[in-house]
Amino acid sequence: MSKKSINGAEALIKCLENKGVEYIFGYPGGAAIPIFDALVDSKIKLILTRHEQGATHMADGYARATGKVGVVLVTSGPGATNTVTGIFTAQMDSVPMLVLTGQTITPALGKDAFQEADVFGITAPLVKHSYLVKNPNDIPRVVEESFYIASTGRPGPVLIDLPKDITSAVCTAALTNSEMDLPGYSLPKDPTDAELDAFAAVFKGSKKPLLLIGHGAVISRAAKEVKQLAELLCAPVTTTILAKGIFPEDHELSLGFLGMHGTAYANMAVSECDLIFSIGSRWDDRITPAKIERFCPTAKKLHIDIDPAEINKILVPDASIVGDAKAILKRLIPRLKPLKTQDWIDTVVRNKKRYPLKYKIHGGLHAQHVLSEMNELTNGNAIVTTDVGQHQMWAAQFFNFNLPDRWLTSGGAGTMGFGFPSAIGAQFGCPNDVVVAVVGDGGFQMTECELSTAAIHKLPIKILIIDNKYLGMVRQWQELFYDDRLSGVDLVGNPDFVKLGEAYGIKGFRIKRPADVKRILKRALDYNEGPCIIHAEVVKEGNVFPMIPAGGAASDMVIEAPKRKMEKPQGST
Repeated sequence: MSKKSINGAEALIKCLENKGVEYIFGYPGGAAIPIFDALVDSKIKLILTRHEQGATHMADGYARATGKVGVVLVTSGPGATNTVTGIFTAQMDSVPMLVLTGQTITPALGKDAFQEADVFGITAPLVKHSYLVKNPNDIPRVVEESFYIASTGRPGPVLIDLPKDITSAVCTAALTNSEMDLPGYSLPKDPTDAELDAFAAVFKGSKKPLLLIGHGAVISRAAKEVKQLAELLCAPVTTTILAKGIFPEDHELSLGFLGMHGTAYANMAVSECDLIFSIGSRWDDRITPAKIERFCPTAKKLHIDIDPAEINKILVPDASIVGDAKAILKRLIPRLKPLKTQDWIDTVVRNKKRYPLKYKIHGGLHAQHVLSEMNELTNGNAIVTTDVGQHQMWAAQFFNFNLPDRWLTSGGAGTMGFGFPSAIGAQFGCPNDVVVAVVGDGGFQMTECELSTAAIHKLPIKILIIDNKYLGMVRQWQELFYDDRLSGVDLVGNPDFVKLGEAYGIKGFRIKRPADVKRILKRALDYNEGPCIIHAEVVKEGNVFPMIPAGGAASDMVIEAPKRKMEKPQGST
């Protein structure tokens, strides 16, 4: 008997099955019908979202929580362009994602066909790589290459644009053992012993070392090595906001995260250290000042990053190595010796006691109170996702993690609307974990349509809405830097979020008084029959402190609310 022929769409789905894909997050349309048809007979589960942006954030959350490649499937034109924000979010935070977009038939390309968009061109600056498939027999190779590119080196999103006639045509290529053809793609070579020896020599004589751990160390699975390094050197550790949990935050050497709204004692350490060692951090502008010479002005600077483009991009370090953080640390640590840091540690400990994170306990319900109680009740074991804004910074301050991959937030892109759909993806990937989506009333309304997705699948996500009826972070800047001239930030007309949840059959809880916080949060955490909304109606005009004004150095940090308006720094963003 002759082998049954399969079309390009069926070949695509078979290849995804071979890669171990569990879920595809997507939304159908005409140009993608052959692919959706092939999913009917597949063991891959299609998660029908309510918007393509939601699909990308779900795949993103799934990827961050599991370490696997998240997969998105949408149609052509507006379906594809609706993924741009999610692709950008994944690219900025180095998240492995595969985005499959339907496309008009190849004879109609470039002719303004119905729902035709140049997705290849539109997304080119936002992806790690992209393909426009013009031969069905290329599909197995393209899938193999896409997974490899998305998940190796510095991870990122890969897009495959699939014309309808290609997914409908017969594919005769073998579906396994496809040879990749990537002449322009290579991974960093291992550093030589001489390079590592020279790097290790820079540590000698340091009395005030500081380890700066970034998301690259999380991706590298380097938590064990980071802890070993810190304890060997007896060096305090600070992290970027994306790397929370890579180093246990209850460890005596932990300073929490640094930067614009980082802990006061982390930012003080940045100002006072004599050596700073960045592992998988890209020295972004929420850490470094506009005038780079003001950053750690007297410190030696060391840098490890897997992306050679990040070396010398923001600052020129005294020594650098390109490569995988875990692999390099394994070879570097035996070359290092303990440093004499007791006086430095005493200073750091003193600063931690003198300038702790704190919040008001009177004058209404404060977001920090709610988040601190949720952290205590979940004991650092929940997966916490966030939107972007004040609630994100407060969550970063008052949630503590001792493991990586528990904290999922949009760092580089700062994407409002990310928190809730990413929690859906994380819950699919980690069904036995408690997942808490901490969202603001502004960002939540951008993707609240995904309440339907969460409800249909009875996902036990706790959706904690910090409702201050403002776009809080913008309002804070307008108050502090623009003479309190508020413009476009008052969210008058917010819905009753509990009633909104009820419309989807979702359980709702409401918190208005400080005395009710712990009791209601416990009830919500005990509810596991599906998603629930926790509507926390907090004070309207709370501000996030500490704060380094945009473009400023750590030495410009304001620890508490100033009594007068602050001057906007030159060149701030």
